[in-house]
Amino acid sequence: MIVVTGGAGFIGSNLVAGLEEAGYGPVSVVDELGRGDKWKNLRRRELDELVPPEDVFEMLERRHDDVDYVVHMGAITSTTEADADLIAQTNYRLPQTLWEWCAHHEVPFLYASSAATYGDGSAGFDDDGSPEALERLVPLNAYGWSKHAFDRWVARRVAEGADAPPQWVGLKFFNVYGPNEWHKGAMMSGVTRAWPAASRGEPVTLFRSHHPDYADGAQMRDFVYVKDCVDVMMWLMENPEVSGLFNLGTGRAQTWLELMGALHAAVDHPLRVEWKDTPEEIRDRYQYFTQAEMGRLRDVGYERPFRSVEEGVADYVAEHLATGDPYR
Repeated sequence: MIVVTGGAGFIGSNLVAGLEEAGYGPVSVVDELGRGDKWKNLRRRELDELVPPEDVFEMLERRHDDVDYVVHMGAITSTTEADADLIAQTNYRLPQTLWEWCAHHEVPFLYASSAATYGDGSAGFDDDGSPEALERLVPLNAYGWSKHAFDRWVARRVAEGADAPPQWVGLKFFNVYGPNEWHKGAMMSGVTRAWPAASRGEPVTLFRSHHPDYADGAQMRDFVYVKDCVDVMMWLMENPEVSGLFNLGTGRAQTWLELMGALHAAVDHPLRVEWKDTPEEIRDRYQYFTQAEMGRLRDVGYERPFRSVEEGVADYVAEHLATGDPYR
């Protein structure tokens, strides 16, 4: 049995779909569904168990002989969440306990880190997982700090030779977009937020630049399609000899205008933009450039190409957004 925490969320539900499509399983999901449409992310899936987060360790102990892999995608992902105690409990202490459970039971463990650990990017985007390299990074918000704190805890454990799962992998996800993110509200990717207006041929809204080196819309991100992320995760699960902390982007930064241009090309409407100022409360923490260094993942044997925004957005529109049922 494969356990996916956060398995009803954006990346988690895409992984559950990928596992099912590839014939892996059974799959059990740990998540809360709430009162909205998050349940739709799982409506096509055949699940072994669906467990609320507070019962995860009861389930793991009850099923410990069945558990073959734990994938920990569950987290508070909002970069504007103000409750740092809640973030620390969910994004730092919980994965510590999951790590220790997996080490004790000799179960492989894959977890979600984040490109938010790189802060403003001034220290670069090298996924060197050593304690010394991680010490140089300064996240800009509590979410990034919590992910970074766990990366550093793992690095210390490994460096000290403490007990560890037989395979462990941390993935620093960059700007992921794709199906099954409608429940995220303001935290949806730019593509998903812009889809309703773009599909009607209406203008989309983008933040102005407040940096002299970047024109409006020329702010750059490493936008990565969620299906490519799933391919990487499944490859890692199939290669148990690989452990470590890895970036998960495309290795190529593209501009917001390129992203929106790809969306409008996919819907066959000309791109029109309405500009608004970046809110002052996030302006000093806004990232103008992110680009994943992908050499370490390539060095351990991952060879599949990553889609450009033009390729990924075209697939997202054709296979999901334009079908009348945007869920995977």
